Amino acid sequence: MTTETREKTVYRIGTRKSKLALVQSKMVKSYLEKAFPQYEFIIEAMSTTGDRILNLALNKIGEKSLFTKELEVALEDGRVDFVVHCLKDLPTNLPESMHLGAVMERENPNDALVLSPKFKGYSLADLPEGSVVGTGSLRRIAQLRNKYPHLVLRKINQTFKIYRDTRLAKLDNPEGEYAAIILAVAGLVRLDLGHRISQVIPLSDSLYAVSQGALGVECRENDIDTRRLLDFLNHHPTHTMCSAERALMRKLEGGCSVPIGVCSSLEDKILSLHGLVASLDGQQIVEFNEKISLKKSTSAEQDLILATELGVTVADGLVERGASIILADLAH
Repeated sequence: MTTETREKTVYRIGTRKSKLALVQSKMVKSYLEKAFPQYEFIIEAMSTTGDRILNLALNKIGEKSLFTKELEVALEDGRVDFVVHCLKDLPTNLPESMHLGAVMERENPNDALVLSPKFKGYSLADLPEGSVVGTGSLRRIAQLRNKYPHLVLRKINQTFKIYRDTRLAKLDNPEGEYAAIILAVAGLVRLDLGHRISQVIPLSDSLYAVSQGALGVECRENDIDTRRLLDFLNHHPTHTMCSAERALMRKLEGGCSVPIGVCSSLEDKILSLHGLVASLDGQQIVEFNEKISLKKSTSAEQDLILATELGVTVADGLVERGASIILADLAH
């Protein structure tokens, strides 16, 4: 709960303990301190289910709120006033008592190829046949198996993630099995590891995850003061695009472990959304895209409503083209 001291009002920021989460929360804290010097902001870091279960791939755990549940409990209890999330980790259906107070300006949402030093200068297309490429994302595996059948795409568990091994020791080991790993550009950039990006993977090879690259700030629905504070952080174009993407995922009942890819854009008040659903073997790819005009919208709230409608429309288009069959197969 927001507290008062003799000198300043104190806001407590909830976050995961991972290195990336702390970097992102410190970034938010810095923005708010500069904008609101009359307030004090304190970071409260905690472990989540996803942080504690390290020996399993995310899709094997069976929990949709792996990285958010404990944070939302702390928010509900008043131990923190708002929580900073990677928006792609935040479930598309929030508890009724919670509110998405801000979506911050998006970092590059694309995926990145990080090569072992022994393959320096290569691209995905150039890697020798049978090269092992690791990633924690079924979405990436499905799409890249379709584009690059000569590669061995391997699912890696959380322990291997860049956020836990910033020296990339396994990848850099000359005797290691991985030729490359694939991670989000945004995470690497925020960890000052952008120099390790060997190739920004084009959208023609891999559409990105819903909300990838964006930060979401969650607060209590009834906390009006905090909601007003968080308005400062909100980047409306990003919020609008991510609203369309999240509506698509909500309609398809997908999560971060399902092979759903998206690409959205907002130019001259025209919002576009391209969606994709793929089978894990890469043999079945369903795609659909649509756009909607926001030119007649009279408010930011109406923009978000129209964006949500677009997300549902694209999801329906994917279902009509066979996406539901692919998703049903994945559920078994």
